Amino acid sequence: MPEGDTVFQAAARLHRALAGKTVTRCDVRVPRYATVDLSGKQVDEVIARGKHLLIRVGDVSVHSHLKMEGRWDIYEKGEKWRRPGFKARIILETATVQAVGFELGKLEILRRTEEDKAVGHLGPDLLGPDWDAETAVANLGADPARPIGLALLDQRNLAGIGNVFRVEMCFLRRTHPAVPVADAGDLSEWVALAKQVLEYNRTRSMRVTNVDRPGERTWVYGRAARPCRRCGTTIKKADFGTITDMDRVIYWCPLCQPRP
Repeated sequence: MPEGDTVFQAAARLHRALAGKTVTRCDVRVPRYATVDLSGKQVDEVIARGKHLLIRVGDVSVHSHLKMEGRWDIYEKGEKWRRPGFKARIILETATVQAVGFELGKLEILRRTEEDKAVGHLGPDLLGPDWDAETAVANLGADPARPIGLALLDQRNLAGIGNVFRVEMCFLRRTHPAVPVADAGDLSEWVALAKQVLEYNRTRSMRVTNVDRPGERTWVYGRAARPCRRCGTTIKKADFGTITDMDRVIYWCPLCQPRP
């Protein structure tokens, strides 16, 4: 499940493979951009903004969002793909490598001067150079009645938290996701924890939040009907949020995180 750490790693891999190189072939398999050809243009850089990824090529940016299933793979030129070709949404090829975006939840090609249309709504990026803890705290506190579990996922507040980290942070803070922001405790501590868990995972191949227990990756996420690692109570699972929320499933310990 791609979150800010996953996209940060993807951007780093793409930057190493593409930056400074000239595109020799461009194949965009999205009807709106099917005629776009970036051949002959140089890739300047690849950056992450929260869960969004920007490949800056010449005067344009290839903007993608992985959503649930998306992935960028890098292949040596001529290497067999590890995924079916019909799932490819874009191919950027240089003299030596191919970068292929598979099942991207969103793909668009913008002028670089228009990047704000894609990512300008985002709050401070937890793994970005614009990180501003004070602004993130103010953003979270702007709607005191909103459940903390929804406020954390709102990328306008702070960018990079997804469902795994949302669920795990609530457990670590002994707070049910439905608790209102106003009753969730010191917001600066929430923001510091968010920064800590993303920083810890930004270079790891497997996401880990249960760092005190070797061999165990999460406290409650994905552990429905199993005992809480802290107190032994059976972990619960339920939908949470509105019908339009992508990451609706939560996990929690009824004893460690009582419902409000």
